[in-house]
Parts: sequence; C-alpha cells; structure tokens
Amino acid sequence: MSAMPYHRDLPGDARYLPIAEHGLIGDLQTVALVGTNGTIDWYCCPSFDAPSVFAAILDAERGGAFELAAAVPARTKQFYFPDTNVLITRFFTEDGVGEVQDFMPVAGDPTATAEGDRHRLIRRVLCVRGTIPFRVRVAPRFDYGATPHTLRVQGDTALFASPDLSLSLTSTVTLESDGVDVRADFKLVEGEAAVFALDRVGDAVLPRGCARAEAEHEFAATVAYWRRWLHQSQYRGRWREQVHRSALTLKLLTYAPTGAIVAAATTSLPEQIGGERNWDYRYVWVRDAAFCVYALLRLGFAGEAEAFMRFLTTHISVGDGGGSGPLQIMYGIDGRTELPERELPHLEGHLGSAPVRVGNAAADQLQLDIYGALIDSVYLYDKWAQPISSAQWDDVCHLVDWVCENWDQPDEGVWETRGGRKNFLYSRLMCWVAIERAIRLANRRGLPANLPQWRQSRDTIYRRIMDRGWSSARGAFVQYEDGDVLDASLLMMPLAKFIAPTDPKWLSTLDALGEDLVSDSLVYRYDPQASPDGLRGDEGTFSICSFWYVEALVRAGRLEEARLAFEKMLTYANHLGLYAEEIGRTGEQQGNFPQAFTHFSLISAAFNLDRALG
Repeated sequence: MSAMPYHRDLPGDARYLPIAEHGLIGDLQTVALVGTNGTIDWYCCPSFDAPSVFAAILDAERGGAFELAAAVPARTKQFYFPDTNVLITRFFTEDGVGEVQDFMPVAGDPTATAEGDRHRLIRRVLCVRGTIPFRVRVAPRFDYGATPHTLRVQGDTALFASPDLSLSLTSTVTLESDGVDVRADFKLVEGEAAVFALDRVGDAVLPRGCARAEAEHEFAATVAYWRRWLHQSQYRGRWREQVHRSALTLKLLTYAPTGAIVAAATTSLPEQIGGERNWDYRYVWVRDAAFCVYALLRLGFAGEAEAFMRFLTTHISVGDGGGSGPLQIMYGIDGRTELPERELPHLEGHLGSAPVRVGNAAADQLQLDIYGALIDSVYLYDKWAQPISSAQWDDVCHLVDWVCENWDQPDEGVWETRGGRKNFLYSRLMCWVAIERAIRLANRRGLPANLPQWRQSRDTIYRRIMDRGWSSARGAFVQYEDGDVLDASLLMMPLAKFIAPTDPKWLSTLDALGEDLVSDSLVYRYDPQASPDGLRGDEGTFSICSFWYVEALVRAGRLEEARLAFEKMLTYANHLGLYAEEIGRTGEQQGNFPQAFTHFSLISAAFNLDRALG
C-alpha cells in the first residue's frame, strides 16, 4: 500500500516546530529528535546516516512522525532526567499532569549480539496527577519518505514493513490501523502508565513486547548507564551543568561500533530559512571529531578518545584521500570514502527551505587545516591518555611529511567554501600546528623523525603568515594571503599557541574582529559580501566562533569581557542546553542540530575561563 502524505492539523508555518524546540535521545548508533509537543519528527534507523523513518522536521506532510501527546489543550515543558540522556516531556492540562519519558536503551556491546541491532525506542507515558486523555499516531515514512510500506496490526502489535527495513511497534494499549499508519486514544488516571516500544526487526531480531515492568527495568538501566558514564568527568568548575550537558551530547553523537564521532545529528536544517545552505552533517569530519577528542580528554573521558584513535587506525587508511591528500576531510561512520551528494526534491525542507540534501560533496575538497586538528589531538592523546603505538607514529610521520611538501597549496578552507580555492590563513596556521605538535611529540618520546625538514617547514610557514597574512591597512591578520577580509577562524591563532595572546599584532586583530564580526558577543564567520563563498543568501552567527572569541578574550586577559560574553552565549542555548550550528538575528537556532563543534567549544571555553578566574 502506498504511503500517503501525513497531514497535521496545523496551519502554515505552525506545522513546524522551531529547531530549538527539540531534545535528543540516542543509543550510540542513531538518534531521535523529540519536540516539545511530544512528536518525534527526526529518526534514522539503524544508524545516524541511514535513511530517515521520521522526518517531519524536513517535510511536515511527507516526512513521517511519531506523535504522542495529551489529547486536550496542554502546556508543555521538557527536561532531561538529571545527569542522563533520558528525556521527559511534561503535559499540564486542566484535569491533570502527565509526562512522556523518551529513551533508547544502550546495548552493552552493540557489535556482539543481534539485540544490539534492535535499536529499541521506548516511549513511556505516565499520569502523575489527576486524569489525562492521550492520543498517539505513528506514521513512519521509509527511505526519506520515498518508499511505501505495508502495515499489519494484531492487537497490541503493529508491523511496518518496507523492502529494506521493518519496524515493530508494541503497545500496552490497543492499536488501530489508519491506512498505513496506526493510532490509539486512551485515558490514564493518576499512577497509571502506558508503554510504546518501536523496534527494528528482521530475521535475527524478532518482535518482542515491552510490558510496563520491562520498560521500568530498561528505564533504570538507561539512567544507570548515563550516570556511570558521566561520573568519569573531572570537571568541577562554575558551569558544571552546561559542560556536562555538552559532554552528554557529544557522547550521543558517537557511533559505538567504530568510535566515529558525527558532526551533527541531522541533515539539511537550514542556516537561513528559505536559503540553500542546507547540508548533511551525519558524517565524521576529521577536524570536528579531533576537536571533540580534545574536549572529552579535557574532562577525563579517555575512552572516547581511544575509540576515535581506533577508528582512525582500523577504518581509515593514510593515502585514501585521493587527489585531496593523504586523508579525506570526512568519512562515513564506517570509514567509507564515498559520500555522494544528492537532493531529495520530494521533500520541501524545514519551513520550505529546499533543497534537502543527503551525502556531502565537500568530501572531495582540499582542506589543509584538518592535519593540524588531527595531529594536535594525537599529541594530546599521547600526553593525557596513553602513548601512541609505533604504527600510529608512522602514520603521523607520513602526514607531516606530506604537509611539509603541500602546505602552500590554495584550498577550500575550514568553512568549505564553494567559491574557489584561496590561500586561507587558517589553513596555513593549522599546517603549522600539525608540524609543531609532531615535533613536540618526537622530542618528548624520542621518536624517529625528519626533524631538520620539519623545523624548516614550520618556520617557513610562520614567516609566511607573519609576512603575507598581516594587513597593515586593517591592522589585523586576514582571511587569506595578501587580502583585507577578516575571518573569525583566526581566533584560533592564540588558542593554538601560534602567537602570544597579548602580542600587539594579535590584540589589534582581536579589536578588529570585535568591530567587524561581533554582534553582542555573537560572532559571524566572515562577511559573504566582502568574501563571496559561492552560495546565495546570508547566515547567522557561528556559535563555535562565539566560544572561540570567549577563549581569545580570556587569554588576552580581558576576563570580565570574556565572562560576560560566555554568560550571554549560554542564554542562546535551547531549554535543554543544546545548540545548533548558528544563531539567527532574533536568537533562533539555525542549521543542523545539535552540533558537536558548538558543544566542544563550549566545554573548551568554560574550562579555560574557569582556570583563569581561579
């Protein structure tokens, strides 16, 4: 039977919740976004980058959704069960208070048993005061809404079957078919509960009910898992709640079977409503993942750093980057190199922001900065966690030798511009970091290396940046050599220890960035009008740059300014402490959500600001 569009009874733009009105749950292999209205409107199964099952956030009519809410008017509030990734959505009605507990049990070893392939998503509904009627409607749309499915309902079980994926919904209330969807209306009185469990099923994973007692057990086990994990944190600073929420979010964005870390949980959430800057972030950017390793190591989570190092060793071969160098800038969560980009014209996009894209053509770009981010994380892993192996050192040497030979190529840069290659200063800076950290590592461990060549290349890059990256007219370091455009990525110059944070040239640059790119503590990447990037439209401020700005102020000794900027940034988080990639003009979240880069930079800024404040 063909899957018809699923019409919600909401007019116009009200069909779409704002990006910020969502929480995230997951099982370390995939995730789901749960709206403050109780609707799951983003879920891919069985992995982050698999085709979506629910994608109403990208098309309210055709995307599919799992709605579960009070059947009468209600105010809602959402929070995480303390120190976990278990999400609670509360409904306040005239006659009572109810809540939906959303979570995905985490398999002990997701590669060991068939149960690890179940990917159970549990929604437990409770009436905690009075009496509340509830309504549920489950309307999956397989393969991004492109593939029809069949439905078979037997009492408390529904089986949704498509050619490549089947899902079983079990319930403690009677389900009714509605075309190829299911629905149920039920009433709970104080103390009563209902349970819905959505499982991926197949030859090795059979449908299995989820009674109230089992849901209670799974809830307790999931809470215990997240609290055990968070207990490893060594952070005791002023912003513990925000830092720990960011750490829990980064953990949700890790893919346990390989150790990969994805850049964000979603695809094609727009950087500007109605614009074309819509990208698929469900992959492993070498840069983003390396920076996340730094943040997690800072907090004491060595296991995630070790898992990512294992991902690099096991799933990525130095030399598989094709024409773009020894590494690609991004990989699939299983290490695959082919990530072809295509558009899905049958989906209208969030609030009509087409196109919806899957895959990412930027995988073929040359971005020289990735080598600095990666080797810096290897250096810190060796310093804070455990010594790298001889094979890993051989790979580092291969990468550094290549950087020494190729650092002066023009590239697409950290912002993945599609307007042609330039001699971006940030790329030069991170090539310097790659060589400098490798030299440090070789010296500390007494490892064999071509140190004379490495030192010569490092020093040549330094002189080149100082000579051609400085604009006397602007009184600042600039976006690309011999230019005059500013770029917020240069906030990394003192953070990477390239330049003293109180160097007059740097302080002048910091002031220039503050005048040109900072708006009430929020920082734009660059000015697309002054530096065309090959794309139409504007964008919001970049949250990672805003947190970099805080760190740069800290290191420059401007602590009061830094603390105020940091506290302001915290007000732009959503109600759960989550951030998308960008902040719009009126404070709205824009871009893919939640984004690892932003949460990594929050952790780093909090850590360094704490230390400076004493």
